[in-house]
Amino acid sequence: MQSLNRNTAGVTTTHPVKVLQFGEGNFLRGFVDWMIDILNEKTSFHGSVEIVQPIDKGIVHLLNQQDGLYHLILEGIQNGEATQERRLITAVAGGLNPYADYEAYLQRGENPELEFIISNTTEAGICFDAADTTPESIPSSFPGKLTALLYRRYTYFNGASDKALTIIPCELIEKNGETLRDTVLQFAKHWNLPEGFSTWIQNDTIFCNTLVDRIVPGFPKDTIKEIQQEIGYEDNLVVKAEPFHLWVIEAPASVAAAFPTEKAGLQVKFVEDLTPYRTRKVRILNGAHTALVPVAYLQGLRTVREAVEDEKAGKFIREAIFEEIIPTLDLSAQELNQFANDVIERFQNPFIRHELMSIALNSVSKYKVRVLPSVLEYIHRKGQLPQRLLTSLAALILFYKGEWNGEQIPLNDTAEVLSFFQSAWAKETAAETVHAVLANQDFWETDLTSVPGLEQAVQQALENLQAQEQLRSV
Repeated sequence: MQSLNRNTAGVTTTHPVKVLQFGEGNFLRGFVDWMIDILNEKTSFHGSVEIVQPIDKGIVHLLNQQDGLYHLILEGIQNGEATQERRLITAVAGGLNPYADYEAYLQRGENPELEFIISNTTEAGICFDAADTTPESIPSSFPGKLTALLYRRYTYFNGASDKALTIIPCELIEKNGETLRDTVLQFAKHWNLPEGFSTWIQNDTIFCNTLVDRIVPGFPKDTIKEIQQEIGYEDNLVVKAEPFHLWVIEAPASVAAAFPTEKAGLQVKFVEDLTPYRTRKVRILNGAHTALVPVAYLQGLRTVREAVEDEKAGKFIREAIFEEIIPTLDLSAQELNQFANDVIERFQNPFIRHELMSIALNSVSKYKVRVLPSVLEYIHRKGQLPQRLLTSLAALILFYKGEWNGEQIPLNDTAEVLSFFQSAWAKETAAETVHAVLANQDFWETDLTSVPGLEQAVQQALENLQAQEQLRSV
């Protein structure tokens, strides 16, 4: 089998490097680089990506062995039907390890064609490290490396405003762009860099807050031999992802014009405020996951797909989403319903086995962040109790009993949470257990027993679930 490279694949087209990317992992290659590949095909973007390895140990050497080429396989449900699509990604020009050649890395800042910097260095990647004491030697932190490169660019182009870059981080933290900008400014002060550089960062460099959404399972190690036979190449960087994708970017119109994703038909939204989209994702996608887990698990189901396709559990989660979560959100009904339908299709993806127990990790804190806001907002707007979301809360309390229908539940939470539930379930009645849980302000940051009717509704739902368990055990 032949190796994959530009010669064997017959790829001759080259584009100038317009994007410097921190991170060579599966997500960026299955999300951002795929988009840029489509931009090159369908628009006049005509730019390539050079990938910077953000830590000492990485895989840019594998990327360079394949001349930046790799295959992306999209698998999932679209319009109710299972789909599979394969694409050879050609937008990546190669990779660079700054730990092997720091000066070569800094020289990337001198590239006049460079327009964008994109990153995904994990949630912990955007942080200040006082141990990075100088830009003269390679900083260990990502923001330190970025500051050093931006300072090289600032000095090389004499602070020209038209050579400032657009920074688009994809790390999963709120206000990721603003946080990264503030960390760069912190390094500028830490290193005693000229005030003009900080002014250039604040006034001319654009830092975008973003929201990303795509499931990227990554390298298909179990089936890679079969895939390589099908594609006819020894590709060691194959990436699998779902078809759904969404990128929401807070940015001025100039960024949307320079990065013309709309012309390519990509689901990228340039907005003034991404807060409604973040709320939509947390409430509908993440909230539905969290609301579904205890209900489905107590019915004997074990995967998300199983649960959504189950007559009873599937009806429950659809009604929870469309009748109790969506009415608490402020985007248009069309946008909310389309996103919700996409979520259901994503849950049904036959190519991804999503275990309920993997979502169940730290379910109490997840319920507080993902579901409870919908509960309280529904009550505020409707003057009624959201019965399905409260049934999920009752199921969560039962779930944390740690035993159901004679079987142990492998709970995974903090020692404090597990200890609390152990003592709560040691009380004489289930009503006392429910009261103790709902009154725990460490869990909810409020006393839920003070919400009119809520305690009674959860207690009744819990009794109904217990009755169903008794019927199954007869």
